Amino acid sequence: MRATVRRALSYLTMRGRCLIGAGTALLLVGAVLGERALVQLAVFVLALPLLSAGTVTRQRFRLTARRTVTPARVPRGGTAEVLLEITNVDNRTGGLWMLTEQLPTELGHSPRFVVDRLQGAAIATFRYRLRGTRRGRHVLGPLRLRLLDPFGLVERTAVGIDTAPLVVVPRVQPLGAGGLTAGHGGGGAASQRSVAVHGEDDVSAREYRHGDDLRKVHWRATARTGELMVRIEEKPWRAQATLLLDTRARAHLIAGRAPGVPRSGPPGDDCPPPDSLEWLIEAAASIGTSLARGGAVLRTVTDEGELAPTLGRGRLGPEDLLDRLAAVRPSRVAGLRAGVDLLCRAAGDGPVVCLLGAVGPDDVVDLIRGRSGPTTDSAILLDLGSWADAGLARGRRSVSADARDTLAAERDAAAALLRAAGWRVVVARADQSVPAVWAALGGPAGRASAGRETLGTPA
Repeated sequence: MRATVRRALSYLTMRGRCLIGAGTALLLVGAVLGERALVQLAVFVLALPLLSAGTVTRQRFRLTARRTVTPARVPRGGTAEVLLEITNVDNRTGGLWMLTEQLPTELGHSPRFVVDRLQGAAIATFRYRLRGTRRGRHVLGPLRLRLLDPFGLVERTAVGIDTAPLVVVPRVQPLGAGGLTAGHGGGGAASQRSVAVHGEDDVSAREYRHGDDLRKVHWRATARTGELMVRIEEKPWRAQATLLLDTRARAHLIAGRAPGVPRSGPPGDDCPPPDSLEWLIEAAASIGTSLARGGAVLRTVTDEGELAPTLGRGRLGPEDLLDRLAAVRPSRVAGLRAGVDLLCRAAGDGPVVCLLGAVGPDDVVDLIRGRSGPTTDSAILLDLGSWADAGLARGRRSVSADARDTLAAERDAAAALLRAAGWRVVVARADQSVPAVWAALGGPAGRASAGRETLGTPA
């Protein structure tokens, strides 16, 4: 009995507690002054919240919630519609139910619904819309039920267990000509056409190297060139591409999880990436999806490891790629060494696209050493100073001019090393879209061996 009373009193709202306090004060004053009317009033004031608490405590309810999310996967900035069905599984009519759908703060305010006297086995249907403003795997629900008395003196809450998932994936922007699709890099469309013309049995020759099998000496080419030549047997073409995504927190300007100050972005983009890491992830999603849909065997590596498909390891399909990128978070890894080593093992002779944040010459030395094959690799470097100018640094300690100059000098030195090694390199700014950067990667600015331009604009 004592536990029941204690539980009932715990349901009192602030209004109910104030009424209990006022009733107690009236009772004391009436008893001291001997005023019977005050005592009677005090008893009424004290009885009202206690009776309300007892009524709410005795209420029994059994309900279930079912959600249908359409679609269950939305790109960042997209909307989803949720159909919420509340079923009273009891055979008794319910009371006044105040329902709140609990949502992550990244998805906005939690919607509220009122259900009044729902019949037994009846269903109440509600709809609400969500906007996927932040990439990630989110959970909708559970429902929070509030039972209130008519006077607002008592509030009883209960939380359900029914939830539904919502995956907000990176946006995929259509890419035009440029990049690997332009045929500048090895393993692209140009290689496919070459093998298709000559056939799988076609052979070519190269200079003899120490350790080559002498049975593969191409005597006709040797006689023609005067040097010992060996045959290279062409294998059926199979596109392969590998992405390296830099997710290090120290290499990016990361926006907070709460909605912040709106910032500028590429022209015409009403939902620009909130920070440099999100821009890079959307670039990986767009480039990887384009390559995978074109038939490439796609593998994606970060500084923390490889993004594996749902089943097994190796090739990533477009849907697998988006699902894995939806869960990518800033890492605490200091350097790119582990990611570069894994990249060199996974890429083989296929082309590589590196998506890098703040890097310097020391960060790209291992890339240059490990990638000396026949392909032309590509790199996109971020201009972090442009993200600070776009409004990301508002409300926090701003990036100093000296820090920006240091970052720019380190980035330019890394870009110069990569270009000298035969890489195609562009520097992306916050006000540029992924398709524009990708197009520049296949243009003269990206292929320049010793240029200092930033996306085609001379420094």
